[in-house]
Amino acid sequence: MPSAHTIIQVAVPVPLRQHFDYKLPADLDSPEAGCRVRVPFGRRQLVGVVMGISDSTAVEPERLKSIIEVIDATPILDDAMLGLLRWASGYYQSPLGEVIQAALPVALRHGAEARVSGPWVWSPNPEIGPHKLEALNRAPLQRKILQALFHSNKGLGVTELNAISSGWRSAMTALEGKSWVSKTEQACLQKIIAIPDTPPVPTEHQRQASTTILEKLGRYGCFLLHGVTGSGKTEVYLRIIGEVLQRGQQALVLVPEIGLTPQLVDRFRRRFAVPIAVLHSGLSDQERLCAWLMAASGDAPLVLGTRSAVFTPLARPGVIIIDEEHDGSFKQQEGFRYHARDLAVVRAHREQIPVVLGSATPSLESLHNSQCQRFQLLQLPQRAGNAQLPEVHLLDLRGLPIEEGISHPLKKALAACLERGEQSLLFLNRRGFAPVLMCYDCGWLAPCNRCDARLTLHKARGRLRCHHCGSDTPLISHCGSCASENLHPIGEGTQRLEDTLVARFPHARILRVDRDSTSGKGTLEEILRRIHNGEADILIGTQMLSKGHDFPNVTLVGVINADQGLYGLDFRAGEYLFQRIMQVAGRAGRSDKPGQVLIQTHHPDNPYLQALKNHDYAAFARFALHERQQTELAPYSHLVLLRAESPRSHAPLNFLHTAQQHAKKLLDQTQLPVQVMMAVASPMERRAGRYRAQLLMQSTTRPALRQFLGALLPELEKLRLSRTVRWSVDVDPMDMF
Repeated sequence: MPSAHTIIQVAVPVPLRQHFDYKLPADLDSPEAGCRVRVPFGRRQLVGVVMGISDSTAVEPERLKSIIEVIDATPILDDAMLGLLRWASGYYQSPLGEVIQAALPVALRHGAEARVSGPWVWSPNPEIGPHKLEALNRAPLQRKILQALFHSNKGLGVTELNAISSGWRSAMTALEGKSWVSKTEQACLQKIIAIPDTPPVPTEHQRQASTTILEKLGRYGCFLLHGVTGSGKTEVYLRIIGEVLQRGQQALVLVPEIGLTPQLVDRFRRRFAVPIAVLHSGLSDQERLCAWLMAASGDAPLVLGTRSAVFTPLARPGVIIIDEEHDGSFKQQEGFRYHARDLAVVRAHREQIPVVLGSATPSLESLHNSQCQRFQLLQLPQRAGNAQLPEVHLLDLRGLPIEEGISHPLKKALAACLERGEQSLLFLNRRGFAPVLMCYDCGWLAPCNRCDARLTLHKARGRLRCHHCGSDTPLISHCGSCASENLHPIGEGTQRLEDTLVARFPHARILRVDRDSTSGKGTLEEILRRIHNGEADILIGTQMLSKGHDFPNVTLVGVINADQGLYGLDFRAGEYLFQRIMQVAGRAGRSDKPGQVLIQTHHPDNPYLQALKNHDYAAFARFALHERQQTELAPYSHLVLLRAESPRSHAPLNFLHTAQQHAKKLLDQTQLPVQVMMAVASPMERRAGRYRAQLLMQSTTRPALRQFLGALLPELEKLRLSRTVRWSVDVDPMDMF
């Protein structure tokens, strides 16, 4: 109905699939679409984003609430980004307000001013010396902070101070009150003053790939860059970025994990004398906001980030690059469950720019898209320079004695590698000391009280931890069933492997790289520096060490347990295993030294492992795609997983059984080509104290599935049972667990 007021349509961060109408008070200027506003919502005040302006509303005049504040004078999200977010909301069946909130830096979600300001940095005043520490013996936190400031050449920012103590602010205020410390605002992005490296001469395959992609600048094209490990995919990226920067445009580069950003930033800085905006979860809110705004303004020509950086606005978009496109880290697993790779492709299409997906082990979805001519496949079949692919050997553990997880041939190879002064890398995708603590008298296994899982032993800290919910308890000395003291660790984790190697090779310098050893700020960078400087002989790592790192002196890679995950419950288990092992195998022999890979397995005849042995991704892909086609699984069908969870054991299945009935009734009415499976308990039914269940739906046609969900979900939201559980929709699920 027509309204006497200007009506502002606002997307609010609540789990409701609609925008909300508010009237604009006469004393406020009318905001544009993409501006933030503060609005009343129930008893709360929320920050929302304007989606449109109208002169009519379906809300009765007396129920219409007024906007409290217009936060932005100009839009923080342009029409292109708003369009992408609307599309993402519809495709992933997620409320628009929550989608927009996920796309914004935390500071902007809370109503902070969209202003480029550098982070605050604290430094000791010039006249203050270390002798002042003695005066702080009764103020240990002040003493600790002041000592850290003395050891820092550039001062300390919020991120570093948070790492010292969450209560640093009161201590810092006291130091400022003594006039011992002062704070200054740093430049948001440092000016780069450097002489870029001379680009290397490209290989013929690199030249062809670069030329093909560059021909698409200024229009859409999606390229799948499949290059063997060490083939120089990064050099192709650099050549494309260089041309984009020369044209005055911006490049957005996405990587799957924070750990890959330092080495890429280093490569970029040695090649391009331009400011680089870096966005990832390890930054403070102010640092992330600063980088986001510099990208949006165009002051940062080169933008590098992890998953959520796909939403970073660009003033002059030129190209999007997704490195390690196969990596599951690009899929958000909570809340708004988007896939950054897929959104990057959609964004590139909407903005008419090329997008490059790079990988040594492309996802089967991307490979299938190239076979269907949706993506253009570009290949780098050879390693750059004189490097050769390593020899791969399958060690059949059925006939080999094993000591603490290591077979005799692997021990012998490690000793020979040490003798030559070369580095070796052992891959075990299981952190902790041992995955199980077992009673030898009754067979009891130490359980997690909140999950259907076993506790992992972390021996060095004397703790038992659940790697699913994070619960942490002291190491016990008695069996929880029979009270026996005959408890023993079963299986190998990275910590146990480290102890074994220290005992076997006492003079070797051994470095363990997993989430436990790299939890502190800067620890991963320091470990990588030590590896590159030759300060380690044997590296032990989980999958975080297998992704994208270049270790020229690593000539031996040992895979401790290739069977882990080989026959998992997820239909993608074999694909994930192949990708992980091929990626870690690619760390060997990347310079002029030959490399070898030893894979320990009880299943040497497995077709995936045989393909690994021969570096034959094509054979693996043919076999895996044939399996998927036979079973009508992705990429030959499109999947949606309806998940439900509750502290009450029966509630999730009760809700999903009702949802299943509604779904089948809807199919009878519409005759849409959609299959609805049986509602079942999740493979791990109880996790973090909540019971979980799931309902799988699939279709060979995406539009039919989207139409089906558009009709089904509003019906489910009306159910009383829907308020007894926490439920969510996962479109294109990557994790079936």
